[in-house]
Amino acid sequence: MKKNQIMLYFSWVVALIATLGSLYFSEIKQFIPCELCWYQRIFMYPLVLILGIGTFYQDISVRRFALPMAFIGWCISLYHYLVQKVPGLAEVTPCSSGVPCSGQYINWLGFITIPFLALTAFTLIIFFCLMIKKDNQAS
Repeated sequence: MKKNQIMLYFSWVVALIATLGSLYFSEIKQFIPCELCWYQRIFMYPLVLILGIGTFYQDISVRRFALPMAFIGWCISLYHYLVQKVPGLAEVTPCSSGVPCSGQYINWLGFITIPFLALTAFTLIIFFCLMIKKDNQAS
């Protein structure tokens, strides 16, 4: 298996784990997603299909679709994490009804929250997709 296919496979695995994790939190643990959580899901869930199809067909060109989605999701996750951890941003958040975006269902080790997990997943997907691009340019 080539390095490109391995990086694509790792990207898909990260997206799959992140999607299953978010479904675990909402469907099994019964954590109600806030508005920003839904936006992050909008960008993570399709990555499972896009990267999965790319992995199955060994088509690394899917990174051109995955990278923009992962970057937008990364930005939303970063903002959401800052809303949770920076007290002054909580009032600026677009969450107007339902679960507040500043709420923290989990807070492992004092800094690991659900948006932090999503931020980590988007970061890994971006990293793996960029590794594919670098390998192609070197060839």
